[in-house]
Amino acid sequence: MSQQINVGLLGWGTVGTGVTKIFQQNAGLLAQRTGIPLFIKRIADLDLKRDRGITIDTGQLTTRAEEVINDPDIQIIVELIGGIEPAKTLILKALQAGKHVVTANKALLAEHWDEIHSTARKFSQEIYFEASVGGGIPVVQGLNEGLAANRIQAIYGIINGTANYILTEMGRGQSYSSALARAQEKGYAEADPALDVEGGDTMHKLVILASLALGKRVEPQDVHVEGITRITDQDILYAREEFDQQIKLLGIAKQAPEGGIQVRVHPTLIPAEHLLASVQGVYNGIYVVGDSVGATMFYGKGAGEMPTASAVVSDIIFIARSIHMGAAGKVPSVYYHPQKSIDDLKIEPVGELISEYYLRFNVKDEVGVIAKIAGMLGEQGISIASVIQKARHQGNMVPVVIMTYEAREKNVRKALESVDRMPFVMQPTLMIRVEKFDE
Repeated sequence: MSQQINVGLLGWGTVGTGVTKIFQQNAGLLAQRTGIPLFIKRIADLDLKRDRGITIDTGQLTTRAEEVINDPDIQIIVELIGGIEPAKTLILKALQAGKHVVTANKALLAEHWDEIHSTARKFSQEIYFEASVGGGIPVVQGLNEGLAANRIQAIYGIINGTANYILTEMGRGQSYSSALARAQEKGYAEADPALDVEGGDTMHKLVILASLALGKRVEPQDVHVEGITRITDQDILYAREEFDQQIKLLGIAKQAPEGGIQVRVHPTLIPAEHLLASVQGVYNGIYVVGDSVGATMFYGKGAGEMPTASAVVSDIIFIARSIHMGAAGKVPSVYYHPQKSIDDLKIEPVGELISEYYLRFNVKDEVGVIAKIAGMLGEQGISIASVIQKARHQGNMVPVVIMTYEAREKNVRKALESVDRMPFVMQPTLMIRVEKFDE
């Protein structure tokens, strides 16, 4: 029996540096939690000269990932490169070489879930991915193990800290552009923030959560995705002052009332008193409803060096413990079903969604405009709960905010297509769904 378990890192950026720090600072604790000492034997990265604020034996470093994967003394490979390639190829090679894998790669898991998990199962290796969703929040293990007795009825996730930070700042009176600039200054947003603000990052994480929780492999193309770029600080003000609601970018996966499941990412009005409304700044919150346990809430830092490294090291500990006890690879970390054997749960088209809707029209200041809009909504069977007309914004443009009663989305969209063709409409209408949390 080996005297220690050796780990190899692929990628030594922010999170990889955090993992190294935890290994150095908490070596005794890790050995206690695992039952055997853990050691980072090799680290592969293209940039080995950058000062990371830690001291490490240069003999552990290499620029060649294959040297780490092919090292016969390494039992666990940690992939922290990110992106699809070369990460996918390296993970598959590691599994095929008899290595267990830990990854934080949400995009790769979302896009290639079947291939990665089937390869792990074929070669009797484990793959853990706690850090792929929610940074240091233990939501993956929470769903996979802690809530395993439950039929998950709904997941509502604030799972992109950048978007949540921007919306929080807009709620304090900042414009979208100012809030984004501030997020970039603080390092919360990339120079190109599209993946965060357009909803793609949230979609990748939702695909992972939904595939774990809802009994069906969810593909990225199954998810309806909208971002926050059309939200204004005025929308956040109207939602709060007029409707006692907050606007959050939510990833939602839930059982549909008429059968099937819903998977969608979009800005959402939620009650100001709801737990998710209190999730501010770069924090994440994931609200999970199970049929037995009821509502649960996972909350914490969704990114950053040490929170994400914490999740990575927890996965290493789980695998190392199994290796030490001779059980590694005998029970998959995720009970994986091939796509063809999964119950035929249908993804509900977003057009079938029934919701209340917040609608903001920017129109010319003319007599009879509201009546015309109401008439076109009425033609599609959409009833109005309230109408708010605000002061002029620019020149002759007036914002009109309408809150509808429940309506089917395809009917709302059809009505808005008609409205937006009218000469009195100066900008495309903004539509935001309202979530009621009927758990």
